Amino acid sequence: MDAGVAGKSVIVTGASRGIGLAVAAAFAREGASVVAVSKGGSAELKELEETGRVVAVPADLTDPQSPDAVVAAAVAAFGGVDVLVNNVGAVRPRIGGFLSVTDADWETTLGINLLTAVRMTRAAIPRLVERGAASIVTVSSVNAVLPDPLVIDYSAAKAALASLCKSLSKEYGPAGLRVNTVSPGPVATALWLGDGGVAATVAKATGGDPHAVADRAAGDSLTGRFTRPEEVADLVVFLAGDRAANITGSDFAIDGGLVSTL
Repeated sequence: MDAGVAGKSVIVTGASRGIGLAVAAAFAREGASVVAVSKGGSAELKELEETGRVVAVPADLTDPQSPDAVVAAAVAAFGGVDVLVNNVGAVRPRIGGFLSVTDADWETTLGINLLTAVRMTRAAIPRLVERGAASIVTVSSVNAVLPDPLVIDYSAAKAALASLCKSLSKEYGPAGLRVNTVSPGPVATALWLGDGGVAATVAKATGGDPHAVADRAAGDSLTGRFTRPEEVADLVVFLAGDRAANITGSDFAIDGGLVSTL
């Protein structure tokens, strides 16, 4: 199915690996031009650049000045911005509980998971609105509606992110800008399964096995497995495209049935 993104100019943050890399690749396959933003880059992202549809832009989005530079790079490369995908984020399990989470921890978590999207969106909106029909898709998390003490600060940040995007959809819908969120459960990326990921961190703290931790997490979903990054990417591309032209202010869980409430 043609998603209706061919020829569009797209910014994807956190694009060097995991979900962001999969999203950038999916847009490129669909004929979009992509500015792929990452702090350090990767061999996979460099390979994606060779398709000719992707321009990698290095930026630390925790720096308040970076979003303006990213948008300027997109305009210089492709003449404007049609789609913004806020994907950058990070999580650190709080094995010691709430009292172990310092002010600095909270500031870091809110900075990477909320304020990067706030600033990136603020920088991009003038360019998006001038297109007349544009889209923002933000990668949130099921933890926005499933608060978890193990990731208490991350859950709070994602809940705030979901609220932000709903408010933006109301303000900018009349201007033709659609704003939606995608909320994955556990995804088969380094964030969960890498050497320093959630499974390894929990296993180290509890004396368990990372594979067992991951298996338990997968078992909490009805499908019994982690979501693949490419599955998240397909949903993001659909929401960004013309096929979803009357969808805004909505959140889409992709979690294998993990969230059991209405």
